[in-house]
Amino acid sequence: MQKVLLSFLVGFVISLIMSPLVMKLIRIIKGQQSILDYVDKHKSKQGTLTIGGLIFIFGSFFCYLTFFESDNRLASVALLAMLGFGLLGFLDDFIKIRFKQNLGLMAYQKFIGQVGIGLILGYFIYSSPITTKEIFLPFTDYSVSIGWWLIIFVMLYFVAVSNSVNFIDGLDGLAGGVTFVVLSFFTLIIGLTASVSNETVVEIVRASEVTNVLILAGGVSGSILAFLCLNSHPAKIFMGDTGSLALGGFLAAIFALTGQYLLLIIMGAMYVITTLSIVLQVGYFKLTRKRIFKMAPLHHHFEQLGYRETKIVSIYVIITIVLCVFSLMMSM
Repeated sequence: MQKVLLSFLVGFVISLIMSPLVMKLIRIIKGQQSILDYVDKHKSKQGTLTIGGLIFIFGSFFCYLTFFESDNRLASVALLAMLGFGLLGFLDDFIKIRFKQNLGLMAYQKFIGQVGIGLILGYFIYSSPITTKEIFLPFTDYSVSIGWWLIIFVMLYFVAVSNSVNFIDGLDGLAGGVTFVVLSFFTLIIGLTASVSNETVVEIVRASEVTNVLILAGGVSGSILAFLCLNSHPAKIFMGDTGSLALGGFLAAIFALTGQYLLLIIMGAMYVITTLSIVLQVGYFKLTRKRIFKMAPLHHHFEQLGYRETKIVSIYVIITIVLCVFSLMMSM
């Protein structure tokens, strides 16, 4: 765990040092956020720098290069997932900036990109001799095998997780705060359970491969924390789709590569609730022409009810911490 902590510190420091350079670059390309007309409570954020996800992407990549070791294939795949989804988000952000509009990639274009990356990763997980083919049931010794359907399952998993992180990115520090907690606790859970039990994923995936994934996860966590220094309310910069899709891709990768797909549903329940609020809102409106929430996603509903932005973010993060502590206790 020493290298994990060292990677965390390096990711934090490097991302913090690089942030002024990244922000200067973003100013040069005029990467500023346009606020949708109906999000009236965010009018003051018009013109805030965006594409800030580049800060923790660069920091994470630096950690990968610094702590590169042998048996680093799983860590490489996790990083590639982050970069692949991050590139897709960057294209979306760049189109918005280039043409000064709120619409970037069309929904179907983004979906095709997510499906394509997901299928590649699904095939790797299914065919590689160093990955587990099992879907572990949280807090038990049981697992499920679905054969080649795992490729489709992994693809859908990546699409769902990347979009969920993207949906929750709507308030200062919200996506970064929740993701930092989930990622940090997941690293702790896998690290501790691997060191105290023989009945873990390490039996299936080589210990050195898992260790390198944890080291990279530590670097990503530190990089996110550095970004939060700039993204906490009032935010000086937003992560944009570049950051939210990159984080979603990385989260999906580390849970998938260790077979802990379903654990994310518990630890990242706020992602699930946020996504469900959109599905329910859209579905109910199409059926009845009425709305369940004042605005979706759910965090905007709370804003419309009069709750302060910082209060909403604090509650989301606190709930995530409680769920992650519960997951840690149940996993030991």
